Amino acid sequence: MTLLQEKLFALFGNPIGHSLSPPMHQAAYGEMGLPARYEAYRVENAEEIVRMIRSLGLQGASVTLPFKEAILKYLDEVTENARTIGAVNTIVNRGGRLIGENTDWIGLVRDLVDHVQIRGNTFAVLGAGGMARAAVFGILHEGGNPVIFNRTREKGEALARAFNCQVLPLAALGGFRADGLIQTTPVGMAPETQKSPLKRESLANFRYVMDAIYNPLMTKLLRDAEEMGCIPISGVGLFIHQGAEQIRIWTGLEPPVARMRQAVLDTLMKE
Repeated sequence: MTLLQEKLFALFGNPIGHSLSPPMHQAAYGEMGLPARYEAYRVENAEEIVRMIRSLGLQGASVTLPFKEAILKYLDEVTENARTIGAVNTIVNRGGRLIGENTDWIGLVRDLVDHVQIRGNTFAVLGAGGMARAAVFGILHEGGNPVIFNRTREKGEALARAFNCQVLPLAALGGFRADGLIQTTPVGMAPETQKSPLKRESLANFRYVMDAIYNPLMTKLLRDAEEMGCIPISGVGLFIHQGAEQIRIWTGLEPPVARMRQAVLDTLMKE
């Protein structure tokens, strides 16, 4: 009887202590009966990610803050969607060729449509980094209308030009009415859970408020949103769906999404 060779996957970012990718992926592989290991590595730069993928013999890798945009130039190939977004959160090793993909936009869309119709609706997108780019791409892909708000005007305007969509000053957010708000910055992420990128009063004109952060489960922004009468959407669903899509890309198999969700929620409840 021949034992299946263990597949190796990893997460790269800085910081990575907050990430629940390892328990989520390990739970999935266990449920699938797949001999695989998924570990997290804190790195200092994007070039180090490529070196480690090759030296460790990884079949695939997840990329998180702050390297989703910087990693592109070090890869052998980048898919059309990831190139358009300008950010990579998924790398697959195909016979030594490292190919960049983006599953953040898929995760965001799959979770958002469970709550609100995207087509024909307007969404304020807070931020201008890799996740913001994925959000704008996903909303446009599904026929929605994204409007960008960012603390740094130049970066917000560059994102708007890239996708030919509207950008407004962050100060205008309080008077802006839309179907939903999607928060993509790291403000409020564990361990700084008492921070919010927005004042509570600025949430009054939104029906839905989604925070891309999943740890904690309810960020201060989402608690404020609920108090203002909005429907809060945690980043947990986005996180699970983007991870599930990574597993599909790496293995060609259907991931156990319910088991992944349970693993994430169980870990969050312990913290």
